[in-house]
Parts: sequence; C-alpha cells; structure tokens
Amino acid sequence: MTALSQLPDMATEQTYRTIARAIEYLSMPGPEASDIAGLANALSMNERQLVDMFRRWCGLTPKSFAQAVALDHARKLLRDNMSVLDTTYELGLSGPSRLHDLFVTYDAVPPGIYRAKGAGLEVTWGYAPSPFGKVCLMVTQYGVAGISFADDGKYQYAFEDLANRWPNAEYKRDDRAVAPIASRIFDSGRWDPEQPVRLVMIGSQFEIKVWETLLKVPAGRAATYGEVARAVGKPSAARAVGRAVGRNPISFVVPCHRIVGSTGALTGYHWGIVRKRAILGWEAGLVGAS
Repeated sequence: MTALSQLPDMATEQTYRTIARAIEYLSMPGPEASDIAGLANALSMNERQLVDMFRRWCGLTPKSFAQAVALDHARKLLRDNMSVLDTTYELGLSGPSRLHDLFVTYDAVPPGIYRAKGAGLEVTWGYAPSPFGKVCLMVTQYGVAGISFADDGKYQYAFEDLANRWPNAEYKRDDRAVAPIASRIFDSGRWDPEQPVRLVMIGSQFEIKVWETLLKVPAGRAATYGEVARAVGKPSAARAVGRAVGRNPISFVVPCHRIVGSTGALTGYHWGIVRKRAILGWEAGLVGAS
C-alpha cells in the first residue's frame, strides 16, 4: 500500500469519500458484486480507474471488495471463526503484542488521573490523514490516548468527542507532532515489532478490561458482544459491554469495528456503519495479502 506520508491530505480524504459512496451504492437493493460497470458508472469513473483505486487503497479488486463489505460478511467471519476469544493469543502488558501485524503495547492511565478527569495530563493533539478519512489523534506522555474519525465539516466535533472525556487535561494542538504517529498506525508498510504503537487506556476498570479484550480479536476475525462479555467474566453483561465498546476512544487500533451482533449484524458504530464496513473491507485486503 502507498505510504500515507507520500499522499496529499486531500487525496486520501477524496479516496475515502469515493469508497464510502461505493459502500452506499453496494448497500442498495439490486447491485451485485459482479456489476463492476454499474459501480464504476455510479462513481463517475471508468472501470480501469475503479480497479486502480481499489488496488491502491486496499489491495483488492472491486469485486473482492464488494464481497468483503457485503452485509453478510461479518456473519461469515463468525461462522468461520467460532469462539475466537477462546482460541486467540494472550496479550501481556510487558512486551509487544500482535494485532495482525500492527504491534501494540498498552497500559492504563494512573487511576488518580482518571478520577480527576484528566487533571495533570498533557495532551498533544492534531489532525492527520488515514485510509478512512481525517483523524483526530491525541498523544500523552504515556502513549496514544485517542483516535477519532473526523468527517467533513465535523473536525471540531472529532476533537471535542475525545477532549470532553478528560475535560481537566491540558491540550496543545500540533499536527506535525502527530503526523508520524498516524502514519505509523495507518501505513501497514511501517508495522514493525521493533517500533510498537504505545497506547494508554483512560477509562473505568470495566471499560479497560473490555478494551483489552478487543485487542485479542485479530484482523479478518469478528467477535460478538456476548463473547466479549463472557471473556471479561460478565456473561450476562452484553449491554454493558456494548456501552464500553461504544466508548472506546482509540478507534481502529483498539478494534471495536470487529465486534458485531450475535447474528453478524453490523450494529452501531460510533463513527458510522459505512466506515465500519470500509475498515473491515480494507482489513480483508490486508489479510488476503499476508
């Protein structure tokens, strides 16, 4: 895949907007994955342009991408990968842990800072491009604390969505400072066990336990809210798990997009169902290429 650092910001945003339109078109009754000409026409492109765009963005053909974002795709992931949380690798706090090929280390913020709603926390934040639109990224002395997607015209909301969780922290905007971190996260060519992405989780003990469990679901897999509830020792707390998943502040890296309903339904996603399907489709290309 093309390194994000080599792409103009607007180019990546425009590509994601086109991908989102493709998903919306494929969601309508009637279109089939094999109708590449119809998809190209709907996007005001010729077939060659369509193929080139998808190859650059996720390494898939338009037909393969259409299959990967089909409404029953997550259902197939569940059927093909039963009890993923019972068989997946265990994550530790001391060494790099594998999230497909994106290596991650993580820890929880000191409880006092959480209780004080971020008091004493210095947060550097900024906007950066990603394959799924612009992101607002927040970094502390402990590690990456927040990633929120920023849709057109809602950039300020993306910042506030994270900042309102820790209202007493000190915030300093620095787009240049967060750019290399965003590239390290979203450019799969830079995923390297020698340079793990360092995260810090800011939440209640229950939320952190849920977010830690999400890290156990690798790319190309899916788990249900019920499975996560059982994994955290609260088998009857699927609704509470759903709320904790929805409050995940570190999108993409902590993969709440891989959590689905018991039937495989792509239930609510904080940053929109279209984006959830886009990420799953992008990951399908990544897994297929590995």
